[in-house]
Amino acid sequence: MQIMRFAPWALAVAAVFPAGPARADTPPPSGVVNLGASASADVTKDQLTVTFSTTKESTDAAVVQSQLKQAIDAALAEAKKVARPGQLEVQTGNFSLYPRYAPKGGTINGWQGTAELTVEGRDMPAIGQLTGRITTLTIARVGTGLSRELREKTEADASTEAIARFRAKAADYAKAFGYTGYTVREVSVNANEPPPGIVRPMMMAKAAAAPTSDDALPVEAGKSTVTVTVSGTIQLTR
Repeated sequence: MQIMRFAPWALAVAAVFPAGPARADTPPPSGVVNLGASASADVTKDQLTVTFSTTKESTDAAVVQSQLKQAIDAALAEAKKVARPGQLEVQTGNFSLYPRYAPKGGTINGWQGTAELTVEGRDMPAIGQLTGRITTLTIARVGTGLSRELREKTEADASTEAIARFRAKAADYAKAFGYTGYTVREVSVNANEPPPGIVRPMMMAKAAAAPTSDDALPVEAGKSTVTVTVSGTIQLTR
């Protein structure tokens, strides 16, 4: 009796290419609809941010650093008198010292430095009053926005409304196409991040001047729009 022998590669080819007809591709699902719905809420901004700054220069780097420190220390001492968590918070910002070069020759002929202090919180009247009592720094930037608590609450309310609109649309489409209902296949909920507000030009002009009295900085916070979008796909059902 003759014994048949097969090379190992022949068996490997047989394993890679199994016998039998190829399976057809799965047909695309039917009754699937893409949907989107959104809801917006206008809310009055409740947070004020004021950034103070100062610039010093001298031929001696140590002198510049000392002057900047004195200016920041004096402003911090004034701000800490009225600081309260969430209502009026204080933090130091940029503190930099860099050489100043001569127009010709490129040699160092002096030093210049900048220091910043930021005050922010929900107590806008207190922050406005504080700007008149800080005299060692000038106001560089003023902005308004939403506190985390107000933003989260507004987003939650807008999300509830956007989801309700999404479900209402889904039910309407199901009925219009002759189906009895639907199931959600996938869905995503996204909320926008309102950009920080900028004070009006007249207010910025006042802020740019060094405060000389206890006059409060006039601030009109304005409103911000929070928008939540719900998008996804639904499966229509019989």
